[in-house]
Amino acid sequence: MKKTALILFTMFSVLMQAQEIKPIPTVNVAGEGKIKIVPDQVAITIGVESKGNNSAEVKKENDTKIDAVLKSIKKFAIAKEDFQTARVALYPNYDYEKKKQTYTASQTVEILLRDLSKYDALMSELTTTGVNRIDNVVFKSSQFKQLQSEARKLAVKDAKTKAEDFAAGLGQKIGKAVSISDNSQGYEPPRPVMYKTMAMAADGAAERETLAPGELEVVVNVNVSFILD
Repeated sequence: MKKTALILFTMFSVLMQAQEIKPIPTVNVAGEGKIKIVPDQVAITIGVESKGNNSAEVKKENDTKIDAVLKSIKKFAIAKEDFQTARVALYPNYDYEKKKQTYTASQTVEILLRDLSKYDALMSELTTTGVNRIDNVVFKSSQFKQLQSEARKLAVKDAKTKAEDFAAGLGQKIGKAVSISDNSQGYEPPRPVMYKTMAMAADGAAERETLAPGELEVVVNVNVSFILD
């Protein structure tokens, strides 16, 4: 009997407390912070591909070209930590019509170029030493973390301004923020114009420009909930 009474008393206390809890009025808004900057770095993924009838010869030819490529990269005073082999492959190819088997060897190298003024000269050099594939070119900024921090502050400020507008329309004010969430989709820099083979006239004409850096956008999106007074 005492146990039953205790259970009933506990349930009654919980119900009374639930009735006393009142929902907190809030205003929920989205904010965006956006900063534009001219990129000062470019990440390049290049490849050397060799084909032939003998796997050992194909691999040897590919290794020789890659050796020349790596030496060319070093000539441009690129730090050793700014380039690395990303992929090495050797595989057979069988032509069923000709009933002939050939082999393909390939190696991929990723380069972080911190001086955009070297881009055209570097790519011209690499194509003469064996690079026959350019897989990717992505612009970057050395100030990305700092810019992202500034964009976050702008996003929160934007959210607060919107909340104040909504509250003013109701003749009220906003209080403290009670929650905030980051809804950013990540860092997606625009793609540049891909590299085109350098063309030099016989009389020593100037090289063509093959890089269009444009601008990068650092964008941060947040959702914030403010107490509505």
